This record gives sequence, structure tokens and C-alpha cells, in this order.
Amino acid sequence: MAAVLGRVLVYGGKGALGSVCVETFKAKNWWVGSIDMSQSEKADANIIVNVQQNWLEQEESILSQVKEILGENKLDGVICVAGGWQGGNASHKDYVKSCDMMWKQSVWSSVIASKIAAHYLREGGFLSLTGAKAALEATPGMIGYGLAKAAVHQLTKSLAAEGGGLPAQSLVASILPVTLDTPMNRKWMPKADTSTWTPLEFISGLFWKWSQNEERPANGSLLQLVTKDNKTEIIPAEISY
Repeated sequence: MAAVLGRVLVYGGKGALGSVCVETFKAKNWWVGSIDMSQSEKADANIIVNVQQNWLEQEESILSQVKEILGENKLDGVICVAGGWQGGNASHKDYVKSCDMMWKQSVWSSVIASKIAAHYLREGGFLSLTGAKAALEATPGMIGYGLAKAAVHQLTKSLAAEGGGLPAQSLVASILPVTLDTPMNRKWMPKADTSTWTPLEFISGLFWKWSQNEERPANGSLLQLVTKDNKTEIIPAEISY
């Protein structure tokens, strides 16, 4: 049995991007844990999110399981790629419902991931959150989505600032994708220009580099992932709070 070379926890490890992240790190002989609403067959350990619980109940349940699973071990990385998308403006009949769903999927998960990082990330480890390029501006056609992702951007900046609570020398950054090249996006947008979609392997490869202290961005970076002609460029967003 190969020695474990590192440990990473993927929040959203059963989703399209999360699954690729799990596979990428497993292929490098890393221990990989998954947090999601269903089990990742390829992860070494699974924590199942109970969607019937409120935010504090989820935090307590997830943190207690992380403690039990890790024991005395520390994590080298925490990757939060949980989230979803819903549209709708203020006049939409499901406006508040969609905002609630987006907040739960993106903000609840990101905050709990940062709590895990504060307690279990080793010094010099990394935390990656998932924002959205669209949320750098107004999102009138998808207010709940923009609202939640903008909150993740603010969270990233706060965690990176002095006194944010993360371990010394650790990195926190958010990826800000436009459209990811997932099976579901291909199913629902069959006529779209996929040359502008960001490959999942590009993102998982980015996380791998960070785990190796390679090509790390500045702490607190919001990284726009802009893909054109099947080539992805990383553009830091200029934003301050």
C-alpha cells in the first residue's frame, strides 16, 4: 500500500468538479475526504450533509465527523466546490426561495469549509472557495446566485486579512469561473460554444499546483477563469473591501 503523501478534503466531492478533484488527488497517492449530500465512491472517507438540518446543526455534525476521521492528522488542503445555479429577479414567484437555496449551497458550505480550515489545516496549507465572475457585477437575472457568490468573495478577503483566523502562511483564494465544462451543462446547453467553457481538469490541476506550493496566487485572490478558444486564462479580479 502506497504511503499517503498528503491529505485534502473536498466539499462538494460528488459533484462534477468535485469528482474530478477527488480523482486528481487520489491519482497522486493523497488521502481524499468528501463532504456532499451523497457518497463519493472514490474518496477515502465520506461525510454526508443532512439537508434537513439548519446551518448550525450542519456545522456541528460535519465538524464532529471531520475530527473523528482525521484524528491527529492535519489537512494540506480544503477545497470547497459546492454550489449550484438558479435564476430569477425580485418579481419572480420563487425569488426568495431561490435566494435561500443559493445561500445554502454556496455560503453555508464555504463558511463551514473555512471553519474546517481554521481548525484542521496545517500551517502553509490552502483553502479554495468558489465564487463567480458574474458576481463581480450586478446579476439582475439571477439575484440569488449573484448575492451568494458575492458573499463568498467577501469571505475570501476577510479570511485572508490579518486576524481572519486561518493557520499561519496558509493560502485562501477563490476561483471565479464563467461556465464549467460539465456533463449537465452540455446536456442543457447543447448548442453553446463550448470553446469558452473551462475544463474541470484545468481547475483540479490548479489546486494540485497550489498543494505543491507552485504558482500560488496572492493570499485572498479572486481568480477569474476566462476561457477562449479552449485556452483558459487566470485573471485576478481587482476588488477591495
